[in-house]
Amino acid sequence: MTQDLVKYEEVAEILKALAHPIRLCIVNGILGSGECNVTHMQGCLDVPQSTISQHLQKLRTAGIVESKRNGLEVYYTIKNEKVAKLIDEILM
Repeated sequence: MTQDLVKYEEVAEILKALAHPIRLCIVNGILGSGECNVTHMQGCLDVPQSTISQHLQKLRTAGIVESKRNGLEVYYTIKNEKVAKLIDEILM
C-alpha cells in the first residue's frame, strides 16, 4: 500500500503543477511546436517574462519540462511523455 501512496503523491504533484491556465497553455504550446523559448511564449501568452519564468520553474520542478541552452536562448521541451498524452487527451 505504501508504494501505491507514493505513486499517487507523485501524480498529485504533476496535476498540481498543471492546475493553472498559464501552465497548461505553456505545456500545450511546447507540445505543438516540439520546443519553445520564453520570448516566443511571451508573445503568445501576453504576460511578462518573469511570470512565464515562474511558471516554467514549477513545471521543471515537477519534472514536466526540461530546458537546454542554445547560445543566449533557453529552449524548453516536454520531459514527461505521460504528461504529453494527458494534455493531448484533455485539450483535444
